[in-house]
Amino acid sequence: MSGVSMRMGQLFDRESGRAFVVAFDHGQALPIPEGLGNPVDLLERIIAGGPEGILLTAGMLSQSQHLFSHRQAPAAIVRADWTTLDKRMQAELGEQYRSLITPGEALALGASALCTYIIGWPAEGRMFAENIENVARTVHQAHAVGLPVIVEATLWGSRMSDKKDHQLLRQMCRIAAELGADALKTEFVGDEEAERVMIEEAGNIPVLTLGGAAASPEEVAAAARGAIASGAKGLIFGRNAWQVPDMEGAMRELSHIVHG
Repeated sequence: MSGVSMRMGQLFDRESGRAFVVAFDHGQALPIPEGLGNPVDLLERIIAGGPEGILLTAGMLSQSQHLFSHRQAPAAIVRADWTTLDKRMQAELGEQYRSLITPGEALALGASALCTYIIGWPAEGRMFAENIENVARTVHQAHAVGLPVIVEATLWGSRMSDKKDHQLLRQMCRIAAELGADALKTEFVGDEEAERVMIEEAGNIPVLTLGGAAASPEEVAAAARGAIASGAKGLIFGRNAWQVPDMEGAMRELSHIVHG
């Protein structure tokens, strides 16, 4: 067993074998609603809900290391790259993608894992090629220092109107697996059988589904249940976990769905 597999295994609950992870990396790429207050204070409330992991940026981990410095703390999963998810920014600057932190730098900050995008079907093929090259390099460098890599396989490129096209998403997930991903973060496509096939074709790596845009509590719970029923090893939910009126209740419900 390597440091990569040990750290990857520590993300998952020993009894259920699954993980509830909260995505808190939105401030780097998406507009933040008013009224959320100090992000470190908000992160403290999120961690009090008991998720197995937190996906966050290097800057937020640097500011909140005290919240991760005890035995029961969640795993810190560092967002390693950036893309333009803000539609206002896309309209002015076009699609952009950059790598932001090396695995060695993330490890020095205290990261337990890295998360990096594959952005399927952007306007320019060069951006996609550079994205793939960066993911491959990140995986190799991360494994050299014992860090696992979660690849977020998406269809978020501007050429795509259907971001949940399960046939094309199958390809993105398989590319991520072929590049050496230790786990995948991807969409729940809304069809349990199609999701099951997509998960199976990724091979012997865990797949966690993302939460996506804000939705009603009923829609969120249904998607979460569908993902777990399809064989997903957990959820990585952001807006639908903490940008809601009853954050504590939402997180409790999602954790219950994941662990049963």
